[in-house]
Amino acid sequence: MPHTDISTAITDLLFTPGLDLEVAANRHFAPDYRQRTDGRWDDRQEFLAHIAHLRQVVAGGSVQVHDELVDGDRYAHRHTVNVTKNDGATVRMEVYLFGEFAPDGRFRRIEETTLMLEGTADDRNLGSAR
Repeated sequence: MPHTDISTAITDLLFTPGLDLEVAANRHFAPDYRQRTDGRWDDRQEFLAHIAHLRQVVAGGSVQVHDELVDGDRYAHRHTVNVTKNDGATVRMEVYLFGEFAPDGRFRRIEETTLMLEGTADDRNLGSAR
């Protein structure tokens, strides 16, 4: 079965104006989805609250894929997210993640760590901000 990927998911969640958050989330994340970012676990609802917050802060951006590996229901990915905030400031973060797919090809779990490449000290928690 085909599976989603993180760059498409991020693009739908953050960089596609007008796409409903629930519609975007349902495309890429299973109902029992959970995520750990920089040591903090969130369930699907907490994750969606994070994305809703980012949608208020982020004006646009892109994802640059460096490495991607799929092995059965396992997923590994390294990418850089380039974000332009509503105030014109830019943030670049490199993200290392491991994930697991649900049988339908959506993400069931992601564990990631982020590395700030560009941005202010206040942007350091952008990966988990609410």
